Amino acid sequence: MKLTRKGEKVSGSYYYQKIGTRIDLKGTIDKDSNITLEEYDATGKQTGIFKGVWSTDGDGLIGIAGNWTPPNGDKKTVFSIHQEPINFSSGAEITSKSIKETNKKLKYEINAEYPVVGGVPDGRFDKFNQEARNLVAGRVAEFRKQMVEQSKEKSATDVETETTGSDLGVGYEVRLATDDLISVKFDIGSYYQGAAHPNSYTNVLNYDVKAAKVIKLADLFKPGAKYLQAMSSHAVRHLKKQAQAKGADSMLDDEWIGRGAGPDIMNYQSWTITRKGLGINFDSYQVAPYAAGPQYVLIPYSALKDLINPDGLVGQLVK
Repeated sequence: MKLTRKGEKVSGSYYYQKIGTRIDLKGTIDKDSNITLEEYDATGKQTGIFKGVWSTDGDGLIGIAGNWTPPNGDKKTVFSIHQEPINFSSGAEITSKSIKETNKKLKYEINAEYPVVGGVPDGRFDKFNQEARNLVAGRVAEFRKQMVEQSKEKSATDVETETTGSDLGVGYEVRLATDDLISVKFDIGSYYQGAAHPNSYTNVLNYDVKAAKVIKLADLFKPGAKYLQAMSSHAVRHLKKQAQAKGADSMLDDEWIGRGAGPDIMNYQSWTITRKGLGINFDSYQVAPYAAGPQYVLIPYSALKDLINPDGLVGQLVK
């Protein structure tokens, strides 16, 4: 969905990924931030109404939540919209592509999405698009291979007792997109038939558009800067504070945090660039047991400003 606001008037369009047909939107927002958007198909026929509340989060990003109804209002569907921090100046747009597969013989399903940047004729985003597809296609290929191997391990005399098959899902979140860089977090979840619980982890793609290359964490800092120590110090302090706030209900302990968030480059493989700082993703089991889930720490640029290369990709974000 793309929306433009001018005073109390809001207009734009959206589409459903499976269909791809543009649906036009126009409406108003009142002094109390209540928004109404009417939608119309290509013939000008009204097909629905969005009614919700317009809000802004701590990062200055817009959110709208409420209910969608058909024109006659005979049913309601809850909706939630969140602005992505995409700031292209060239008319470029990000859309999604999917890899979907169902294998009845091996009993698995795949539903994986990845971003594609288009809308410009010069091909400047082509290599990013290739990197994004390769990352997701690689996870899909690994899953397929495991399914084949799992099938071979089963004895021909095995009695089929499992009713639930295996699955792989890949989604993504754009953390920042500008003419110079694109930072994307991929959330990968899988379930293997017979397993006690699903597994999930993150991959990231931080890309220098002008140089046409993947950004390494060290690329953001001055040569020789002890950035891992600074990042670790902030992350450990944040996680311990979070554990103390939860008290007896916390599953985080100092030893686990120190091991999983210590100043080791392997602990800082999953990071993204945001407007406010570097986002660090700690997957399940890294700093806490599975039941505690993944953990996230935002390290503000203010904590790293003396180490960041002022002429580098994030130098302009440091205040």
